[in-house]
Amino acid sequence: MGFRCGIVGLPNVGKSTLFNALTNAGANAANFPFCTIDSNVGAAPVWDERLRRVGALAGSPRIVPTATEFVDIAGLVAGASRGEGLGNRFLAHIRETHAIAHVVRCFEDAEVAHVAGRVSPRDDIEVIDTELALADLDAVERALTRRRREAKAYPKAASTTIAALEVLHATLGAGEPARAAALDDAAWDGVAELGLVTAKPQMYVANVSESGFDDNPLLDAVVALAAQRGAPVVAVCAQMEAEIAQLQEHERAEFLAELGVAEAGLDRVARCGQSLLGLHDFFTAGPKEARAWTIPVGATAAQAAGVIHTDFERGFIRAEVVAGEDYLACGGEQGAKNAGRWRLEGRDYVVADGDVVHFRFNV
Repeated sequence: MGFRCGIVGLPNVGKSTLFNALTNAGANAANFPFCTIDSNVGAAPVWDERLRRVGALAGSPRIVPTATEFVDIAGLVAGASRGEGLGNRFLAHIRETHAIAHVVRCFEDAEVAHVAGRVSPRDDIEVIDTELALADLDAVERALTRRRREAKAYPKAASTTIAALEVLHATLGAGEPARAAALDDAAWDGVAELGLVTAKPQMYVANVSESGFDDNPLLDAVVALAAQRGAPVVAVCAQMEAEIAQLQEHERAEFLAELGVAEAGLDRVARCGQSLLGLHDFFTAGPKEARAWTIPVGATAAQAAGVIHTDFERGFIRAEVVAGEDYLACGGEQGAKNAGRWRLEGRDYVVADGDVVHFRFNV
């Protein structure tokens, strides 16, 4: 399993440029508000250098990374919840996502218009947060009306959900995101169908200029605000990432090496999203392909097998496992076996990040 990430932000902050770079899906990008007039959806590979090296040692002719699905909607503006602009029309497209990437403009450029006339990350973030909260509040109010009507006929069935909706209504009404509501897992399950955007984990993607990664007060403002909210920040230059995305793989590696960075900003965005959701990868490798598989942190060997195919989990016998670092250090499968690093694990083994696993199962 990968994950689905919704991209939000004001117009002209670089959302569509970032989306294009992430997915090469060709979403329209232009220097005027509302250039995205329909929801864009695309998948982006999440490259992991460990997988490349595992594949090389295994002699795998095909390398298959895990993928992240991104959903880009039109830019939101103040008043979107009341019908201003175009973005609110497409909020339904991101209600089914797992996490939100809030793109914030952290660069000055007189040739790129700002919808508010000036670049202020804190103000920009506040506008988006307010509009998302108001949209969620409207969804909660409508659900409350419906549930209270149903409660007249089925009082016991509706009472728990009504209580959860009332807590959410109070939280959102106080200007807080839904994720701040004091609800247990059962209560959240009862309102999951609403797909509240402010209930989803959120990261900030700070879009900077090529020279804006250091000594940038606009970026510093995003980092400070995110720290207060316990949210991660990934700084990228969307324009530069768009150029990198057009390069061939070997050219991309050379370009990144010249920049002195280990991985593209887009890979950091995708990996941040995985971490935000408590996900990580394990690998399988063989003569046909080396592949990454995304699982929740804490998943057992049997559950990991089920991600590949339900028959694998149903007929699970054992897992042959070697830690990714041992696989690489020992020069592959045979070297790991010779060094005593290759081991057998049962169905309850908790798969670690980067494990190389071979499953045995009955059909």
